[in-house]
Amino acid sequence: MPIYISLLRGINVGGHKRIKMELLRTSFEKLGFEQVQTYIQSGNVIFKSAELSPSKLSKRIEETMLSDFGFPVSVVTRTVGEMAETVGNNPFLKERDIDLEKLHVMFLSDAPAAAALKKVAELVAAPDQSRCLGKAIYLYLPNGAAGSNLMKSPLDRLLSVVTTTRNWRTVNAIHQMCQECR
Repeated sequence: MPIYISLLRGINVGGHKRIKMELLRTSFEKLGFEQVQTYIQSGNVIFKSAELSPSKLSKRIEETMLSDFGFPVSVVTRTVGEMAETVGNNPFLKERDIDLEKLHVMFLSDAPAAAALKKVAELVAAPDQSRCLGKAIYLYLPNGAAGSNLMKSPLDRLLSVVTTTRNWRTVNAIHQMCQECR
């Protein structure tokens, strides 16, 4: 069975959309997913499922979250191969003097239109940097996410896709968990 990673947006942040990880795992298991694991409290779920497209899985999970918890949750799902590509393709890893603690990845439900990416690029102010590769925007935020004007912007609306962001440490930890699932 293939391994998938679902990234739930905005749960357990600032006291809103609270979901205990045990209940989240139970919801995923009710969908027939196997070997369900969560990583930290921010909605990172690794599981095995019969082969489906990530977008179909996201839709099923979103419907279940609304039914089980009573509020909408946007979900971005990746295959284990896509997650490996995300880790391997980070363009900032090739640059000198990059602080790995300041790297983030914004996962996108779909590749954004070029015009939308141009609008986002106009919002990036030094020292922040961003690079879009397919369905991921790699971010280097030297002053942290809280100190970034880009992260205060309504990027979902500008990009017209669902987005959810994880720091580089979390991305790598999820990737490692996937490798251990095989």
